[in-house]
Amino acid sequence: MSETSIDLSKGETSQDSYTKDDFVFVQENEKLMDKTYKATSYAKDVWVHFTKNKGAVIGCVIIIIIILMAIIGPMISGHAYDDIQLQYQSLPPKIPALAKLGIFNGYEKGVDVYAQKGVTDVAFWFGTDTNGRDLFTRVWQGTRVSLIIALVAVLIDIVIGMSYGLISGYFGGKTDMIMQRIVEVLNGIPTLVVVTLLGLILPQGMTSIIFALMITGWIGMSRIARAEVLKLKESEYVLASKTLGAKNMAIIFKDIMPNIFGQLIIMSMFSVPNAIFTEAFLSFVGLGIQPPEASLGSLISDGYKSLTIHPYMILSSIIVLALLMLSFNLFADGLRDAFDPNQKQG
Repeated sequence: MSETSIDLSKGETSQDSYTKDDFVFVQENEKLMDKTYKATSYAKDVWVHFTKNKGAVIGCVIIIIIILMAIIGPMISGHAYDDIQLQYQSLPPKIPALAKLGIFNGYEKGVDVYAQKGVTDVAFWFGTDTNGRDLFTRVWQGTRVSLIIALVAVLIDIVIGMSYGLISGYFGGKTDMIMQRIVEVLNGIPTLVVVTLLGLILPQGMTSIIFALMITGWIGMSRIARAEVLKLKESEYVLASKTLGAKNMAIIFKDIMPNIFGQLIIMSMFSVPNAIFTEAFLSFVGLGIQPPEASLGSLISDGYKSLTIHPYMILSSIIVLALLMLSFNLFADGLRDAFDPNQKQG
């Protein structure tokens, strides 16, 4: 291309002549037209972004499968979760359809345990424990308990934590100061101490775990809700509602809450793995679900006692617990990316 020279002393610019070869048309063979995009609803937009996250979709599928197995698993095994059959004790996993492939064939340390004990009429997919109880039934029965605990944790987060945080953040001042000091006191009490004290008053099991979650499990959600309210309570639409004479509770639950409900649902999903782990830990140390009831934590505790002799007794419950916690984390991550505009690309 021809050069352009500039004389700084005179402030003038001299330019050589240009030829047509000095310029190239953009999209020479195409017409430049404005693009129009089809309008989509917010729900569809969230769904599209969620499905683009492969990890979240896989997590959602695994959660659905685990929930279905927790519902139908104990029904299809033909054994009750608390049915003690000493003639079947300590049998390794055996799945007839896979036995020909050399896996899940009832062998342990090179010995056919089923033939050794004369068991020929039945096969246990996950094996049996030291009392002869079917681990397949007990694992899915224990998964039911963990899912119930998770559902209760979500309800507690939404009902108690969200309401507490909304009210504290909206009113502010002395109300907020008193409510936050209460939160700090409750948060300073370890969950293990709360459950131990409740165990002295209430029967150990699901009841004490639920009460423990009701005392301390909602604190994280309340802080998130309070932080969101502090950002929105001075917004124009809130001031307009006040000007029109709307009551405080109506403003909180009809104007502010719908605008932060997506973030709160995401946070409640993140609380599910924490609740499942809490139940598993408490059951593992003997403060949660008590025998003959089954939970993933109690099954891991029982299997741990026979880890060196019969490692299969702990594997199935550990795998289900790990998949459950990982899947909920992936699912919550996907929801966060779909709902959060800052995470959207293109």
